[in-house]
Amino acid sequence: MRAKPELLIPASSLEVLKIAVIFGADAVYIGGEAFGLRAKARNFSMEDMKEGIEFAHQHHVKVYVTANILAHNKDLDGVREYFRELKEIRPDALIISDPGVFMIAKEVCPEIERHISTQANNTNYETYKFWYGLGAKRVVSARELSLEEIKQIRANIPDDLEIETFIHGAMCISYSGRCLLSNFFTGRDANQGACTHPCRWKYSIVEETRPGEYMPVYENERGTYIFNSKDLCMIEHMDDILTSGIDSLKIEGRMKTALYVATVARTYRKAIDDYFESPKLYRENMEWYKEQIMGCTYRLFTTGFFYGKPDETSQIYDSNTYAKDYTYLGFLEEKTEKGLYRITQRNKFLVGETIEVMRPDGENRLVTVKAIYDEEGNSCDSAPHPQQVLYLDLGEDLNVFDLLRRKESVS
Repeated sequence: MRAKPELLIPASSLEVLKIAVIFGADAVYIGGEAFGLRAKARNFSMEDMKEGIEFAHQHHVKVYVTANILAHNKDLDGVREYFRELKEIRPDALIISDPGVFMIAKEVCPEIERHISTQANNTNYETYKFWYGLGAKRVVSARELSLEEIKQIRANIPDDLEIETFIHGAMCISYSGRCLLSNFFTGRDANQGACTHPCRWKYSIVEETRPGEYMPVYENERGTYIFNSKDLCMIEHMDDILTSGIDSLKIEGRMKTALYVATVARTYRKAIDDYFESPKLYRENMEWYKEQIMGCTYRLFTTGFFYGKPDETSQIYDSNTYAKDYTYLGFLEEKTEKGLYRITQRNKFLVGETIEVMRPDGENRLVTVKAIYDEEGNSCDSAPHPQQVLYLDLGEDLNVFDLLRRKESVS
């Protein structure tokens, strides 16, 4: 067996990066304000990126920056300048899909590793060797590959060329994410980072002579979301993943919340560590992993292409609705001398309410909110304003970065 693979977690903001680091990431990938494929994500200013890299490195965690647009001529001067700026703050790698952008990175900041994005359609070992010959350190496999194909790639590439593979998160209708629907419908180019996710929309057809009369498009009995996919989840198959020769296990979700990131990071961290301690321990803890992973927002689960081409029932489904078992309330930002915990409220909760503290070590602890104070020290029954800074008396000895959530009743 190869060394324990890296757990690679997404981060949409500086706050989420810190949560990812504390909850078990070996590496975090982020986007700057340009040249990445998540333009609608909040993304990082150069100042936040610098602080995030310093924080991660203090915790022995790596940071990779996405620059994976398919560039046009007008982008190239900006890409060159952007890489000059990144050279100063030293992320551990750049994630790139465009060959021209790759060559600019090689010229401007050769000391920063270059990883090849899944957007480059990396489906065979000759492609891996091609990028290796140009100086790539890592190639992200296309999501359409089976585990057997990944094993074949591992057997036919240099030992020091790393394989990165998505094991959890949203799937795309288009091959390796190269979608044209967004551009067609809205003029916003998914390959330039502006995807509007039209695959999640509901579609009907209209007959030419009957305008305004909409007829639903059915996928058998399952509904009308003809482009939709379930979310990838391999938590029940880590024994196969961890013996396949993959070097980095990637979680999708650079637009997701801190609760999602904390949940997937903590769950996969424990699953990986348990397996390497003992495959038997991993199997014994399976129900805990499954219970935890259901605690974050998701669209039902599939194993994607790992066991061959998925059939309709395992891939497409009848709704674009998310399942949501927990609501994110905030995380503990600091502890005052009086024993109060500072948070920035993300959703409303009340004095006297029982909420759950989610801790990086795997513990979930129920606590009662004994008191809430605003920044002026005034007592409140609840916080009336979103994103309001509060100070909480939770009656427990807790740690900074512990996360607060509320379990919702599910009908």
